[in-house]
Amino acid sequence: MLSALARAATRRPLTVMLLWGLFLLLGFGLGTGVFARLSDNVPEVPGTESESAAQYLDREDPVGESISGVVAGTAVSDPALRADVERAVADVRKVAGVAAVPDPYTTRGLTAEDGQALIIPVTLEGGLDDDDAERTLDAAAERIREIDAPDVHVSGGPLLGQQLTEQAQKDVKFAELVSLPVVLALLLVVFGGLRSALLPLVIAVSGIAGAFLALFLFSEVTDISVYAIQVTTMLGLGLAVDYALLMLMRFREERRHTEDVVEAVHRTVAAAGRTVLFSGLTVAVSLTGLLVFPSVFLRSMGLAVAAVVVIDMLAALTLLPALLTRFGGRIPPAKDRPEGEEGRFFARLARFAARRRIAVLAVAVPVLLVLAVPMAGMKIAIGDARQLPTTSEARQLHDTVGDHFPPGAGVTPVTVVVRPGTDAATVDGIRSLSPASSARELPGGATVLEIRPPGEADGKEATDLVERVREVRGDEPVEVTGPAARLVDFREMLGERAPWAALTVLAGIFVLLFAFTGSVLLPLRTIVTTLLSLAAALGAVVWVFQDGHLAGLLGTEGLGALSLTAPPLIIAIAFGLAMDYELFILARMGEARRHSGDDAQAVVDGLRRSGRVVTCAALLLAVVFAAFMTGGFSPILQIGLGLTLAVLIDATVVQMLLVPATMSLLGRRAWWAPAPLRRVHDRFGLREEPVEEPRPRVPTGV
Repeated sequence: MLSALARAATRRPLTVMLLWGLFLLLGFGLGTGVFARLSDNVPEVPGTESESAAQYLDREDPVGESISGVVAGTAVSDPALRADVERAVADVRKVAGVAAVPDPYTTRGLTAEDGQALIIPVTLEGGLDDDDAERTLDAAAERIREIDAPDVHVSGGPLLGQQLTEQAQKDVKFAELVSLPVVLALLLVVFGGLRSALLPLVIAVSGIAGAFLALFLFSEVTDISVYAIQVTTMLGLGLAVDYALLMLMRFREERRHTEDVVEAVHRTVAAAGRTVLFSGLTVAVSLTGLLVFPSVFLRSMGLAVAAVVVIDMLAALTLLPALLTRFGGRIPPAKDRPEGEEGRFFARLARFAARRRIAVLAVAVPVLLVLAVPMAGMKIAIGDARQLPTTSEARQLHDTVGDHFPPGAGVTPVTVVVRPGTDAATVDGIRSLSPASSARELPGGATVLEIRPPGEADGKEATDLVERVREVRGDEPVEVTGPAARLVDFREMLGERAPWAALTVLAGIFVLLFAFTGSVLLPLRTIVTTLLSLAAALGAVVWVFQDGHLAGLLGTEGLGALSLTAPPLIIAIAFGLAMDYELFILARMGEARRHSGDDAQAVVDGLRRSGRVVTCAALLLAVVFAAFMTGGFSPILQIGLGLTLAVLIDATVVQMLLVPATMSLLGRRAWWAPAPLRRVHDRFGLREEPVEEPRPRVPTGV
């Protein structure tokens, strides 16, 4: 397969480049239309109680969307301001599609006790289509913003989703502006030439176009989260640079042995292309674990990110060989170095880890476990406007309400649907759980109780209230919905499906690593060390974003919980990325072992030849992830920090120390497999085409 791809790319390079050019036009033309289709309905899980109750209410008691405006910064009792507010309320009530706007001066709870703020809730009519609802929301919000006061902010409901989307677009653009020049500068340092440095960026741009196009196509059949733009762009850019870097460095190495550019391309695809193929497959398999969850958000993210990984892999295996065929003759070969000089630092590191293998394991493993300790107390939450930067309108509204109103003001209540036939004592027991409750009757005979908890909509008080309601209702026909109930159901879904997701991923990774190495011990050892680095990175994310340590340095604060999107995405993506560098190193160790037959020396030679590419790739990938931490959206900050730390920990502690130490400890047994599995691998395992021993370069024409 790889040889066929190489032949196609070298025989018709212009055709391959033209096809990828059309793909780029589609990605940056049609693909960017996904920005208008993003959704912030992350916690919805089909089939759960909260989702069932929400759908029932939509059918039996359709209520339109709602937004809120807050006016603050001066005494709201001022006659001029009051007259301005009352005119605005009257005008908003006249907007087509608006169902209700209560008077903030006469409605209890809408004017702050300190007299310095008031809230203007706006509820839309039920049954409006998307276009009509958007026009109504925009008109109502714009009229409220015209109120003449020092602080006027409007958000909530669909407006919050719009503001999240705008923040996502802004963050992606800024991250690309920051990361691409830095990546180019680092590539110039690595390769010492502009031509070589530009090729990985061409593949990276293809990855970004692929991210947009994949998301747009998936948006035709499913909801695409607002988080997807940043995560897929981040990963598409980073992996494209990784794969291109590996291929390009191998090409320059092969150019030391032949003047024939086409032959050098074939040899590169046969060796490094196999590593890229398996790397892309392992990352994609890691993401298939997200498909086990019934959450539309997790499934769509898994499919979209896996698609981007495959696009990056195909670009590295087809577009890059075509570009090298056309322009590779102008790329200088890697410098010849005296025997023992190439990769000297990494060879010394490998020898040190091999000689002190027990000491290395005794120090590195406990350090990683200590870093992982905070993960034991990890909590997840849907989150609120505090996840946005302080400059965003939604965050300013949230902070203003928090400054002037008691805890729980403006919090979405826990909604209890009491179906006909429910025992009266059960209803009384539910009502007694909180004094802040209201009730309304539905046409079909059901009753809806709204219980407003103290604190945040998805805080501990709210989730505890959901649990208590479900305990009190017993077997009665009562369902609970609302943000807190959705969070409780989401947590239960994660707990139920996580073991199956882990089993799916680990089994897939084991099979791929066995196909790559022919060993059953190396996959097990790789999985264990990868889980160590992943746990350490996730523990650090909990320590920063949940507990609040050093969070101010990232422009955020301790939120008491991680965004429910962050842990599953960090685990799925980081686990796949860790395999990248493992495969880079194992491929070189396997080559060295086949050539020399010396297992101990193969460990040293493998790290000698792969250490530089792993270090450079990890640094470039960390730069890309860190660039996405320049935004102000907390879930993306959490994912960015988690992936940055996972990459750096894996590329340093794991690959440079634990891998040579454990390989030395296992010795020849590292490559062992039972005889039946060995025969299976010999017959079906994907092996690289034979790569000839290096031969002296012969000038053309001699």
